[in-house]
Amino acid sequence: MAVALFGAAYVRGYSGFGMAALVVSSASLVTNPLHFVPVVLICDILLTIAQARGIRPDIDWRRVLYLFGGAFIGVPLGVWVLAGIGVDTARAVISTFILIMCAILWAGWHMKQAAPGPAHFGIGIISGLTNGAAVGGLSVAAFFAAQPIRAAAFRATLIAYFTLLDLWTVPLMGSAGMVTADTLKAVALSMPILLIGLWLGSRHFFNAAPENFRRFAILLLAALSLLGLWKALA
Repeated sequence: MAVALFGAAYVRGYSGFGMAALVVSSASLVTNPLHFVPVVLICDILLTIAQARGIRPDIDWRRVLYLFGGAFIGVPLGVWVLAGIGVDTARAVISTFILIMCAILWAGWHMKQAAPGPAHFGIGIISGLTNGAAVGGLSVAAFFAAQPIRAAAFRATLIAYFTLLDLWTVPLMGSAGMVTADTLKAVALSMPILLIGLWLGSRHFFNAAPENFRRFAILLLAALSLLGLWKALA
């Protein structure tokens, strides 16, 4: 899990998305992935604090607010559903969803113009529904990848939205009994590893083409999802 955390943080620092999905996919191979969901969401909030100064000028707040408006509706239902399903079901659902999102990203579907606000609101609902399984970011990343958005704005806007989404999701998870003292211990153990990975990934963002590494992240997510499905169905 330490290796997975480091790699996931590197991906987040570089591309702005994929950390939660990578961590939860990896966790599903060795333990109950539901335990890692609140851990990675809390860590995601803390990592944004470390990045805030660098990403602030590139955030598209209009997109963020439309997305969060939809997520505000979707998150409570998603947390309620997640709290009531079994471990193997959670693994299968999480892995299948990630595979679908990977296929959309890999297909390279593109819009000629930026999507309107209502479309962002709708994607926000889907993102909120799935954020309880720590894969809420992938639907938004796929949606952004299909639009003509600058790489820096793509990355910064995703990070800002995910932070608002996590700030809404974590308290609801706490009320559902999914945040415990062990969760906070895991956060404390994870943060040093995550900060190192985030720093290295952020450094490379400005020195390489984000699309190249995004392809790598998609392939890695797909491989982990297939392994998670195998473990759930075995």
